[in-house]
Amino acid sequence: MAGEEGGNLQDLRTHLDNLEKRGKLVRVTRSICKDTELMPLVRWQFRGLPEEQRKGFYFENVRDAKGNNLQGGVAVGIYAASTEVYSIGMGCHVSQVRERWQKAQARPTPPRVLNYGSVQDEVHMGDSLLEHGGLGEFPIPISTPGFDVGPYTTASNWITKDPETGWINVGNYRGQVKAPDRMGMFISPRNHGWKHWDMARRKGKNLEAALVIGGPPALTYLAGSRIPYGVEEYQVAGSLIGEPLDLVRCKTVDLLVPCHAELVIEGYISTEYLEPEAPFGEYTGHMGGRVYNAVFEVTAITHRKNPIFTAITSQMPPSESSKLKKIAQDNNFLFYLRNACGIPDVTDVACHEIALDSFVVIQMKRCNPSIVWQALYAVAGRTALVGKMVIAVDDDIDLHDPEAVIWAMSYRMQPEKDCKIIGERSVGLDPSGNPPFDGEIDVSTVQRYFGSTLLMNAMRQWDYTPVSLPAKQYMENARKIWEELGLPALKPRIPWHGYELGDWSDRDREEAQWAVEGDYYKTGERAKAQRKPANE
Repeated sequence: MAGEEGGNLQDLRTHLDNLEKRGKLVRVTRSICKDTELMPLVRWQFRGLPEEQRKGFYFENVRDAKGNNLQGGVAVGIYAASTEVYSIGMGCHVSQVRERWQKAQARPTPPRVLNYGSVQDEVHMGDSLLEHGGLGEFPIPISTPGFDVGPYTTASNWITKDPETGWINVGNYRGQVKAPDRMGMFISPRNHGWKHWDMARRKGKNLEAALVIGGPPALTYLAGSRIPYGVEEYQVAGSLIGEPLDLVRCKTVDLLVPCHAELVIEGYISTEYLEPEAPFGEYTGHMGGRVYNAVFEVTAITHRKNPIFTAITSQMPPSESSKLKKIAQDNNFLFYLRNACGIPDVTDVACHEIALDSFVVIQMKRCNPSIVWQALYAVAGRTALVGKMVIAVDDDIDLHDPEAVIWAMSYRMQPEKDCKIIGERSVGLDPSGNPPFDGEIDVSTVQRYFGSTLLMNAMRQWDYTPVSLPAKQYMENARKIWEELGLPALKPRIPWHGYELGDWSDRDREEAQWAVEGDYYKTGERAKAQRKPANE
């Protein structure tokens, strides 16, 4: 992507136009069933195409399993089908995403509150709440047909407010459609939304909430990012796109929502009762089991004319969900380690999509081992949810390449001295830490089982011999010949040339030079002069 995208980055429809201009949007005009065909069709690009070929999909003609045609389209994959799609939503080049994230966390931008927004072009509340069928008006797809128990909102930006301080949180939690005016939602004690719910419960009050669908792409980028409690997603999202977010007041709850969102569902989360919720396909690549979860009662529905419903693919990684979380989480941890923990030796962080919350790699400059361990423990300490395996590697290792990380793990550490295990950790949705329930539904509100974290220092702790690839100048020359021969385009992987790592003498260097000059007999003569008896 070259240059910045134009238009209003707070408007979903402008984002779709930008995707289309970049050749990153597929418009589907044929009739598609939202319950059995829509998500499987988009899923194929994550199971059958390389990332650079993935695109957003916009389904213009949607029906349900009963054959009813539904108003409005469905957009999927438009937030993070690929890193390029993600960058278009931020209005910048792929190479600028990291810098944008780092600056946005350092300098959040307060939002603007306006008197009106297009999200309230149509309002259904009070006696007219269900006049168009309530939640049934919208083409909410089934994500994992054959296993999910119903339609779920997935690009779900849930807005709640701290009952004591007024701090606004935007969290991405799944939402199960149960009735025209009722939803189930999954918020765990590790979510900030749950913290608000628990505070309201202790006060004997329900928690007001608003579910935003199709807001600014940058807000969806923030909703699942796990930024610290007390930092508002609205403010960081504004900094991501370089301007304050425009917000408008809800009709029935005391909350602010994006002016240009496609759809807002207002209501309250009951603190009086819970209901069974799920199964639902989760980001671990396994189904999330049926549990007692929160209940959201709808009090108003507002939306634009002919709203576009947005969803994200989650479930088996890689997916749109894993790409969304990866980019945010990489940048969150990088900012945290460098700025909050004061470790400038950290150069990058990568949470690998296939095991997003489990496999975290920290890239660091060579430094005192105590600083390496500080960084490893800091990752484990930031959140109980992230870091089943946390690995530190040198800055010559491509931390985004699993094979490069395995190479470092294999030849730059010894398990007995370079690994540590921390117990009493959260297991989240990890099935290896969650045995089957005794009954059909998990009724526990307290963590029953605990996991552990493996910390690993896979950095060189002394000088090594050079990387065993041809030196840089010879690889560069060979590439020119490769291209002259018209061979397939290369995508170099790090390392693509050999380089020194400290353990290399003047003699080694001299004899290697003799070799490329054709004078390797000199090395043979030197070796002959240094013969010694075999029986010594």
